[in-house]
Amino acid sequence: MKDNASSLCRNVGVPHYDHPTNRRQFLANSGAGFGAVALSGMVETAARASSFAAAPNGHHPATAKSVIFLFMEGGPSQLDTFDRKPLLNELAGQPLPNSFREPLTAMGEKNAPLLPTKRKWARYGESGLEISDWFPHVAQHADDLAVIRSCYGEGINHSGGCNLMNTGSTLGGRPSLGSWVSYGLGTENEDLPAFVVMKDKRSAGTNGVRSWGQGFLPATYQGTPVGDTASGEAIANLQLPKGVNEERQQRKLELIRKINQQHAARLPNVSELDARIKSYELAYRMQSAAPEAVDLGSETAETLEMYGFNDKKTADFGKLCLLSRRMVERGVRYIQLFSGTGSGWDAHSGIESNHTKYCGGVDQPIAALLSDLKRRGLLDETLVVWGGEFGRTPMSEKGDGRDHNPTGFTMWMAGGGVRGGQTIGETDDLGLYAVKDRAHVHDVHASILHLMGLDRLELSYNYQGRLERPTVNEGKMISQLLEG
Repeated sequence: MKDNASSLCRNVGVPHYDHPTNRRQFLANSGAGFGAVALSGMVETAARASSFAAAPNGHHPATAKSVIFLFMEGGPSQLDTFDRKPLLNELAGQPLPNSFREPLTAMGEKNAPLLPTKRKWARYGESGLEISDWFPHVAQHADDLAVIRSCYGEGINHSGGCNLMNTGSTLGGRPSLGSWVSYGLGTENEDLPAFVVMKDKRSAGTNGVRSWGQGFLPATYQGTPVGDTASGEAIANLQLPKGVNEERQQRKLELIRKINQQHAARLPNVSELDARIKSYELAYRMQSAAPEAVDLGSETAETLEMYGFNDKKTADFGKLCLLSRRMVERGVRYIQLFSGTGSGWDAHSGIESNHTKYCGGVDQPIAALLSDLKRRGLLDETLVVWGGEFGRTPMSEKGDGRDHNPTGFTMWMAGGGVRGGQTIGETDDLGLYAVKDRAHVHDVHASILHLMGLDRLELSYNYQGRLERPTVNEGKMISQLLEG
């Protein structure tokens, strides 16, 4: 397996073209191959994992084995959740002070009056973190949270912002962070995907598959959607078709294996073919492993209630959070949950009703996830990340909403070796710009990779003769996450 992985790493990214000479060869090359591409999602990750035999956790010792990224699509308001600004209420209704206006004018921003926050704030835990009443349950975990109040990026609209937060670039086409993690570390469970995606709505979302796609990496590293199929299956295409039993399925796999082996024998230097052959066996194993992973029948009534299953507003996201815990238990590396799929958090107007709905839908489930991971001894090795593609402005829009703000917003991390009970960085007195210990999205990505044991510069892929890296050669580890 190790030799195969080394060969794969040497040849990865090198295209090979084989021209069929007759109809039978064409069918062998294409018909059998299409299915292999669709089912090869976990084989190469396992091969890639073995290539790190000298450093099982990557390039340096890791503090986290898995990541759960809680993505609030649309952009939650930092000013009403985790970054209190008393001056905002004092100047409510007034225009933005001149000292703030020049950069905004360059961005084409309108001079709208400042919108106060209606939230009530309190200090929680021994750390005394200030958190608003929109997150009363998460607030009980204040001493586990490292709140980064100085995030910023260049994604002004939803497409660019989601691309940046998920792939490191405002432009589409690059691999998602989950794909980089699965490429770098592989999987701990050969019967399940290394990278799983779950959404709260059956919607493509702002950028669709680009948010969890593999970009120029091999297709095997793309995220696997769970619970988002029209048929109601947890993972698409795992159930045997009607009229096909296991014996027939095995014969079919054996035929495909022989065809692929014949094809591979003529192309000994194309190591990806060996992974394709094994992918059918792996997909067959998934038919028993995946359904068990997503079966909540073994969970207690107390656990279901804790995640909010008994309340319609929290049940959907609660299920995703509970499934995430089950995935982590079974060795899945990277799990991304979408709340507000399709820019649901985008509160250009009516922020009170919008955020009351969405905060109310995720607060209890997220708190339950943190509690559940902790009581099972999993939080120390599981990095939980919360945030959206950007934040919101202190100025009003349409009288009772807030516009996009990529120049200063909040994210938080918990678990995975992160020192909780702290705030990192600051925005200005109105929460518009990150001004202290600024953390670009590339820094956030570099930190996630570092905690997973991966160096952002050492992790690379040769694409068309150029070494590509997950943070586009930028970013640095946010040292306060570990040091405090």
